Amino acid sequence: VGVLTDMSGVYSDLGGQGSVTAARMAIDDYVAQHKPKFKVEMVYADHQNKADVGSNKVREWYDTQGVDMVTDVLNSGVALAVAKVTQEKNRIMINAGAASTRLTNEDCSPNTVHYVYDTYALAQGAKAVTKAGGDTWFFLTADYAFGTSLQADASKAVEAAGGKVLGAVR
Repeated sequence: VGVLTDMSGVYSDLGGQGSVTAARMAIDDYVAQHKPKFKVEMVYADHQNKADVGSNKVREWYDTQGVDMVTDVLNSGVALAVAKVTQEKNRIMINAGAASTRLTNEDCSPNTVHYVYDTYALAQGAKAVTKAGGDTWFFLTADYAFGTSLQADASKAVEAAGGKVLGAVR
């Protein structure tokens, strides 16, 4: 099991060492309960919030360290790159943090589980706000995969509820 996380950046409090500890505890619980006939080991690395760093690390794990599954990831750009390597190598990625709907739509594969929320789900709040009277929107968007995805999904939700999007800036 590979835990690919953010150990020192903006997502380190959401994942980081806490994700490593949680994965270690889950493995220990599984081994204690099921006493498998195979060894379950964990490796982890910091993707540094860079798609190339994350995908290269995962490729190395799959090719040389016998990793069968990667989890955590926490960054949409990194997760999209890792999903491609995971599909190419026919392994498994359980995304537990990246939210881009591309992971459940156009970049979905049989090898990737999008376990947590996505920007489609988050955007449904915009529909509720629009219906409650907040019907004119202008987006200040974080300029990376998550922000772009959330803006697109929220814009659709606003317009579906009868609101208007006046513009956006990244």
